[in-house]
Amino acid sequence: MIQRTQGLRLMLLIVIIVLGLALRRFGYAIDLPFFIVKYGGSLLWGSMVYFLLAIALGGLVAECRPVGIFVAAVSVAVCVELIRLYHTPWLDAFRLTTAGPLLLGRVFSVWNIVAYAVGIAAAYALDPARSKS
Repeated sequence: MIQRTQGLRLMLLIVIIVLGLALRRFGYAIDLPFFIVKYGGSLLWGSMVYFLLAIALGGLVAECRPVGIFVAAVSVAVCVELIRLYHTPWLDAFRLTTAGPLLLGRVFSVWNIVAYAVGIAAAYALDPARSKS
């Protein structure tokens, strides 16, 4: 049963990543509003963090409950947002690469934390392991 849950989590993770990349790449091209592209991407990023942790922790600790993953995901998301307040030449150079803003972002925003939390809550609601906890 654990393998099935992990397989579903992986499938959801892949779908979220594809949707997030598509939203960032094509969102403005199809005339989606800034709010949807910006915060939709942040929402999907938060969901991605939840499922990455769910897969990693689920593989290491079989009894890891979804609520624990939820708390860990919110903690990671807040820490990543706070890292945006820290600036060094090498970190700022990384932020200018393609991967930099996708993984770490560039500018601190409390609204990003809100969007991450909504995304993490949505992922928690969709987690196939939740019905077992």
